[in-house]
Amino acid sequence: MEIPAAIDPVPAVREAFGDGVLHVKQFRDETTIVVAAERLPEVLDFLRVSSGLVYNMLSDISAVDYYPADFGDEFAGAESDFRPERFAVSYHILSMLYNRRLRIKAFAPEEDPRLPTATVVWPAADWLEREIADMMGIAFEGHHDQRRLLMPDDWHGHPHRRDYPLGKETVAFSFNVDEIHQHKPFASE
Repeated sequence: MEIPAAIDPVPAVREAFGDGVLHVKQFRDETTIVVAAERLPEVLDFLRVSSGLVYNMLSDISAVDYYPADFGDEFAGAESDFRPERFAVSYHILSMLYNRRLRIKAFAPEEDPRLPTATVVWPAADWLEREIADMMGIAFEGHHDQRRLLMPDDWHGHPHRRDYPLGKETVAFSFNVDEIHQHKPFASE
């Protein structure tokens, strides 16, 4: 059996999906292809089954909250700052045959963030998508199990969002330990 030669995924995806490719970024030998959310499962499946590509392993899924949207003048117009929506989900895939990695990214809007599920391409996306849905509040349409994964069912909000209120406890150092102990509830004997 002869293994077909590896091909560059960027022109292959651009040729196959045209307007479905929104942006491509190459940085430090890593390639990220930003695709339209509605085309996400098609692109992932194309990369998995196409000869010369064979990205046959989903290694991770991660989500990013770009809140607040105003990054100031420092980042204005930067090519690396392609952020059309508040939320982004990145699919990290690996071609074991050609030993190379690729990142596919899709954006979800702030109001009612939704993306199509990747479980139709990789069943391994199941719990990774559930974690993102639970912690970031991004729903995955077509996902067979919408239950929360990490937080209790009665929990309100999504703790990994940047606008989620933080609870805190002051760290005790030698100079402030007496002040901290005044406010702590200690069990009475």
